Amino acid sequence: MASHRVAHLKTLPRAVAPLFYVGGGGGLGGKAAAAQIISGTEIAKQMRAELVPRIAAVKRALNRPPGLVAVLVGKNPASEVYVRNKGKASEEMGLFHETLTLPEETSEDELLKRVQELNNDKRFHGILVQSPLPRHIRERAVYEAISPRKDVDCFHPFNVGKLALGQETFPPCTPKGVVEMLVRSGHSPEGKHVVVMGRSNIVGKPLVNLLIQKAKGANATVTCVHTGTKDIAHHTRMADIVVVAAGHPKALTADMVSEGVVVIDVGINRIDDPGSPKGSRLVGDVDFDAVAKKAAAISPVPGGVGPMTITMLLFNTVRAAEIAAGITQAG
Repeated sequence: MASHRVAHLKTLPRAVAPLFYVGGGGGLGGKAAAAQIISGTEIAKQMRAELVPRIAAVKRALNRPPGLVAVLVGKNPASEVYVRNKGKASEEMGLFHETLTLPEETSEDELLKRVQELNNDKRFHGILVQSPLPRHIRERAVYEAISPRKDVDCFHPFNVGKLALGQETFPPCTPKGVVEMLVRSGHSPEGKHVVVMGRSNIVGKPLVNLLIQKAKGANATVTCVHTGTKDIAHHTRMADIVVVAAGHPKALTADMVSEGVVVIDVGINRIDDPGSPKGSRLVGDVDFDAVAKKAAAISPVPGGVGPMTITMLLFNTVRAAEIAAGITQAG
């Protein structure tokens, strides 16, 4: 039934995103080739523009904007930057946003109490508890405490189950961003062989669940490779699309792909670079320069999946507010 399709069907593109190219090598038939750069930054801009009228409709219906609260426990520089970027994006789009910062020594019981208070706070339609949490707090207990109606990260077991069953729910932000990048750049995974490198609960597993659904923008044949896979390159060479979320640089190298592959790089790693003003630089999990010479299309780091993850968080928060307001989305 159409009403049970997963939520990622409802944000498929109205227009194909702008295309950028990087010089390539031999290409098919020995001709010079150029890989299309799948810019998450540009696609995110397009998608955020689509949210503007929906946010206005929520404001009219509820007399308040969609609201997102981020909970940050302890001091983690990377988490602080990430939460700050989410807050900035929310404010730019006209969403109400607050960050609840708690000390490192906050007990699990106290955090669960705060989450329950946020569940009951009508100002917030989405709740984000930033990981990692201090070691004495069980992340799973915290995720299970968030109301499924406000679980805009899709971490609650109820929403994870609905995702696996192909029922409508808040799609996980990073995997949903990957799907949008593929579809909006003209590389729909429908009918394609997609290899997902990595099996994390945040990216790999939910991405597999999104891609295998019998639905527009999905319908892929999916192989998931991981640390227990023998001869990963055997699988990646057969792929039409490779999504890399392995957690370390150069997890995918040029000898592991075939000519004309489409590559989405989810990874983000900081490596030493004496030539950089900061002495380091950000790279993904893909050996970008070498793989780009063989790829038909590839996403960069930075400027790829990162902006899309935040954009999908905004989409989920707006959708949660629409549900609270009784607003039905077509599709």
